[in-house]
Amino acid sequence: MKLVELTEFIVKSLVKNADLVSVKEIDSEDDIITIQVLVSNDDMGAVIGKGGMISKSLRTLVQASSNMHEGPKVKIDIDGF
Repeated sequence: MKLVELTEFIVKSLVKNADLVSVKEIDSEDDIITIQVLVSNDDMGAVIGKGGMISKSLRTLVQASSNMHEGPKVKIDIDGF
């Protein structure tokens, strides 16, 4: 189960500055994995989307992948720099 790699692939497909994207697992408990996504401020709109629709879809896809492999709950934090 490679949730970080899946998240990174999706985010890099959405942004203009793919080289500036950083995705890493920052916290892992027994039942929750937290993935931190850092993108440039210029690309925040592309990752968040209007009304948060793209970020919601990203979270749904990654959580569905985790569920398919009977994995833990996934939390994704998206920040800009």
